[in-house]
Amino acid sequence: MHRVSRFAVAGAAATALAVSLAACGGKSTDSGSSSSSDDSKGKGVAIAYDIGGKGDQSFNDAAHAGMERAMKELKIGGEDVEPSDGESDADKVQRLTALAKQGYNPVIGIGFAYAPAVKDVAAKFPNTTFGIVDDETVQAKNVADLVFSEEQGSYLAGVAAAKTTKSKTVGFVGGVETPLIKKFQAGYEQGVKDTDPSVKVRSQYLTQPPNFDGFSKPDLGREAAKGMIDGGADVVYHAAGLAGQGTIEAAAAAKKWAIGVDSDQYSQEALAKYKDYILTSVTKGVSDAVFNLAKSVQDGSPETGVIRADLKSGGVALADSNPDFMKMTEVQEAVKKAEEGIKDGSIKVKTTP
Repeated sequence: MHRVSRFAVAGAAATALAVSLAACGGKSTDSGSSSSSDDSKGKGVAIAYDIGGKGDQSFNDAAHAGMERAMKELKIGGEDVEPSDGESDADKVQRLTALAKQGYNPVIGIGFAYAPAVKDVAAKFPNTTFGIVDDETVQAKNVADLVFSEEQGSYLAGVAAAKTTKSKTVGFVGGVETPLIKKFQAGYEQGVKDTDPSVKVRSQYLTQPPNFDGFSKPDLGREAAKGMIDGGADVVYHAAGLAGQGTIEAAAAAKKWAIGVDSDQYSQEALAKYKDYILTSVTKGVSDAVFNLAKSVQDGSPETGVIRADLKSGGVALADSNPDFMKMTEVQEAVKKAEEGIKDGSIKVKTTP
């Protein structure tokens, strides 16, 4: 089981929820109560983490940051629940149901794996707003599909990789071969080839569905990246969640460049000892998406339907925290030109390899 985030317990109701959720592999504690007297707004925002859980320095941690911001700025309660290894859709249904019964609103599933559960539970709680990150297949009046144009940010990563490589070989490590991760691969490969057709891209997936270890086991990412680096790659981009930490470790050990994903991984405390080798990261506004959905509920106009964030809206971007990266004038000029092309429509980025 992954590590459970800790907040102060607030009352017997929270304790009951923790007991209920423990039955399906997660534990959660109430972190406050809503300042609103309007029951339709609930007692605060709840998130159920994806594979890898809190502490992945990536996707799930971005969602956690959005929840914490909502708690602070909106003065509402918050609840976050960890996944368990090898859990079923029924476990996810039980988890979301428990959160909805306790009065949390919105209730957000972090990751496309929650799609069946969100569809099921949302139908049973029509007065609760549900959110799902990285999936747009759940069509319901009380569901917000929070999705991103990952291929656009990945294209910029490909441009940066092509302009940075000295070996003319770069790599892409995908966690699990799913349509979502293929968007990262497609954008990256296109960005590389559009920038320098002579650069070779080596792409590899860690696992195939229904095995999702490729999002949770750093050793898999480490071995894949090491193999690529041994084969000549000097820049490796990962879209592998917690497993991607292994990719970054391998790149740093070989003194090669890594490109992070979802969060600005150069700035992540847990990755500080590798930061000198994290060129940049493709960021996604998961934090903003969680906060905005919570705010919409509190404002009385809940977001619903497909809500897409892209490069133009700032929902995806290329991180600029590494000062060495920002000093690479030729690289920065190429990235800026590509960004402008995507925004004005002159560059069309593929969503499949």
